[in-house]
Amino acid sequence: MKVLMFGWEFPPHITGGLGTACFGLTKGLMKHETDILFVVPKAYGDESQEAVKLINASDVLVDVKDPEYKSYWERITFMAVGSNLIPYVGPEEFRDMVAQDELKKQVDEKSVLSRKFEFSGKYGKDLMDEVSRYALVCSAIAATNDFDVIHAHDWLTYPAGMAAKSVTGKPLVVHIHATEFDRSGENINQSVYDIERKGMEAADRVMAVSNLTKKIVIERYGIDPEKVVTVHNAVEPVEKREPIDASRGVPEKIVTFLGRLTFQKGPEYFVEAARKILEHDDNVRFVMAGSGDMMNKLIRRVAQLKMSSRFHFAGFLRGVDVDRMFAMSDVFVMPSVSEPFGLVPLEAMRSNVPVVISKQSGVAEILKHAIKVDFWDVDAMADAIYGILHYDALSRMFKKYGKTEVDSLKWENAALKVKAVYEDVAGIK
Repeated sequence: MKVLMFGWEFPPHITGGLGTACFGLTKGLMKHETDILFVVPKAYGDESQEAVKLINASDVLVDVKDPEYKSYWERITFMAVGSNLIPYVGPEEFRDMVAQDELKKQVDEKSVLSRKFEFSGKYGKDLMDEVSRYALVCSAIAATNDFDVIHAHDWLTYPAGMAAKSVTGKPLVVHIHATEFDRSGENINQSVYDIERKGMEAADRVMAVSNLTKKIVIERYGIDPEKVVTVHNAVEPVEKREPIDASRGVPEKIVTFLGRLTFQKGPEYFVEAARKILEHDDNVRFVMAGSGDMMNKLIRRVAQLKMSSRFHFAGFLRGVDVDRMFAMSDVFVMPSVSEPFGLVPLEAMRSNVPVVISKQSGVAEILKHAIKVDFWDVDAMADAIYGILHYDALSRMFKKYGKTEVDSLKWENAALKVKAVYEDVAGIK
């Protein structure tokens, strides 16, 4: 089976769990005789292509004055944006949609329609220019390649998926890694919501990363339950590597938060739980690794609570730095307000770190050896952290059985379910 897959990022150049999930899934599909043509806006040349053939959209020449490419462009709605975006976080401010008939009059004036477009591959102020151009390039790629199914990851690539389906008539699967309600709560960006809804409506199958996300897709987007399927994420097995230097330099135990410092991830609840623990035990240090729009607010709150000597902001970590952080940690906490899945707890458990996670996360649906609390219940969160820190038998139990549990959550098993979806929509038995 051949799949044309659209994704906005691919390891090692990632800013969140989306790229990690794409990498794991493609490696899993490779083990089930699935050939994948993966299109990213910008390739850097050091991406792993062991499981995919990677196409760099920045290298594709498209001339919209050519009648053939004009027909592709007419299938795409152009939207412009003036905002700074990071993965899963809604734009701060959208410009109005530009009608297609007006756009056609301005072809020569729009850089997005130049013959060759250099994508940044990032989430900056010109993101929707890139999303629109990416959809156009992907239409051309779809028209000139052989494949059975189109697979689009997250809302940034849904316009590309819809355009490719329109050009080729091939079935479309859209993958919901997060919804606008996860990113923004009830204060959603209507333009992003509309892209998500149109993508789901156009899809032959909607793939959610958890039952929690599936419920949102059905109830908040009005999608037919018959075409929504849940496929939980997995985790990459630990490869043999050099021992990690886990020397702390401090005698205290370490409790870690690792994620974006945004409303969705609930970092403020981690701060409040830390306050409660330090009231009873000052032999603990708390590390908040990540970046986001709540950073300054969180720093001010830590200072206000006079916890600065026991609370550290590590900034955004990736690769070996994440592994080193886990190696130093005694407990990992994910207090997410709304988490479609949540890969980081699996990575922590894989590194023998006990985890405390919110019940409002998709990963809570599949994990047994994790302590689960409501994100808002900072008393229960503090109790759970305190218990793991002070009862060695409890910590050993979660380390032992958690590692065993996570080792069984393989991407090749998730990929088998994904391939079954492909075969269903493509009519392959």
